[in-house]
Formats: sequence, structure tokens, C-alpha cells
Amino acid sequence: MAKKTTQHVVHNPNGGWSVKKGGSKKYTETFNTQKEAINKAIDISRNQKAELRIHGADGKIRETRSYGNDPCPPIDRD
Repeated sequence: MAKKTTQHVVHNPNGGWSVKKGGSKKYTETFNTQKEAINKAIDISRNQKAELRIHGADGKIRETRSYGNDPCPPIDRD
């Protein structure tokens, strides 16, 4: 089975908010708002059945969501 990747929503130092695959130095896509970046990251995470980590402007993880086969899934707030 292939290893699942984690998607991250991070503040982009060049402006805006970006979606980035865990371990990658490149951004998948950059948006003007964090909400737009989160929506894109949700789509990717659902498609890949992966984890999603949403970072605040300070870089700290403020929320984690699981879209994979999690034995203890969190309540979906979408």
C-alpha cells in the first residue's frame, strides 16, 4: 500500500496562503485567503484519503483533519 501524504495549509511569505504536500518545498497552489486554500486542501485530502493540517499565520498547527481510514475519525465540520 502506498504511503499517504499529508496536505498542509500554510501562510506563504510571498503573500497569501498556500497548499503544500508534507515534506515538499514547493507549493501546490497559492490563494489570496486561507479559506480558499483550505477548500482546495480539503478536495486534495479527500481525493488522496489523507490528513490535512491547517497552520496559523504563526506557523503553528491550529487544526488537523483526517480524510483517510481513521479508526477514530473526528466530527466533520464541513
